[in-house]
Amino acid sequence: MTTRPTSATAGIIPCLRYRDATAAIDWLCHAFGFERRLVVPGPNGTVAHAQLTCGQGMVMLSSVTDSEFGRLLRQPDEFDGCETQCCFVRVVDADAVHARAQAAGARIVVDIRDEEYGGRGFTCRNPEGHVWYVGSYDPWAD
Repeated sequence: MTTRPTSATAGIIPCLRYRDATAAIDWLCHAFGFERRLVVPGPNGTVAHAQLTCGQGMVMLSSVTDSEFGRLLRQPDEFDGCETQCCFVRVVDADAVHARAQAAGARIVVDIRDEEYGGRGFTCRNPEGHVWYVGSYDPWAD
């Protein structure tokens, strides 16, 4: 069994892109409780780089741009809403976040439920169609 990391000197931080990154930042903070750590404006109202935290976790995001990196990625609306991966947001009270996400306009695609492996969670799409799994399962506790 692996132990919980004791420092943030190494880790995996998902990087996401949004057509309207400013709106996505507002939505993620409102719906899931993320907090803005850093938001770097880009040209023409875009976001060059942003860091949002949730507890000890972080996601980085930016606006969709035509760049060397940007051409490697596609948005869900370009593939019938399909994703090749999603982010997991671990929360203490999945029911409270479920209610908050619904109120913020999340489209719930798998309703909240107890999972057979532990925890309670749900899966939703944010306004741009990205898939998020939110739940109370703590993989570090196993």
